[in-house]
Amino acid sequence: MSQTSSRDGRESSATDDDHSPAPITVMLSSRLMVLANLLKRSAILRYKRLAGLSSVEFGLVASLGRRAPMSVARLAEAVGQDKGQISRALAELVSRKLIAKSENPKDSREVLVSLTAAGLAAHDAIVEGARERNRMLLEQLSKDELQVLLAQIDRLTATAEAMLEAEKISR
Repeated sequence: MSQTSSRDGRESSATDDDHSPAPITVMLSSRLMVLANLLKRSAILRYKRLAGLSSVEFGLVASLGRRAPMSVARLAEAVGQDKGQISRALAELVSRKLIAKSENPKDSREVLVSLTAAGLAAHDAIVEGARERNRMLLEQLSKDELQVLLAQIDRLTATAEAMLEAEKISR
């Protein structure tokens, strides 16, 4: 094994470089994406177990929540997808009697969707599952650490939003 000296005087072996992580995997954005993906995957599995919902179905049920009926277009906007993308999931939820469709009394061309009693039960199971997951995460941090983390997340979110806008302009 050969030894080399770095600029700062530390010695490293040639094989150390062979096993070091790829530079992108140690970047903050990459680590945050790994964390977000782990949280999302465990949430999807939990909500499938608790309420029998896929990730798209879970998003629809969670967005409808305990709110007044809403249009399909508004629901699609709430979950960040277009009407076509959510139509199959909506049809499945209607067939399972978790969501009811009705005509908008103010505009007969518009369909409103809302949770049924069974849909509300699924929603409540999701909310309780989310609270439990949140408790598990919060147990890892002191109150001070949490406040610092939330402030840092807010700063990073603002920076990420600015980066997104800059990329949109650069097209």
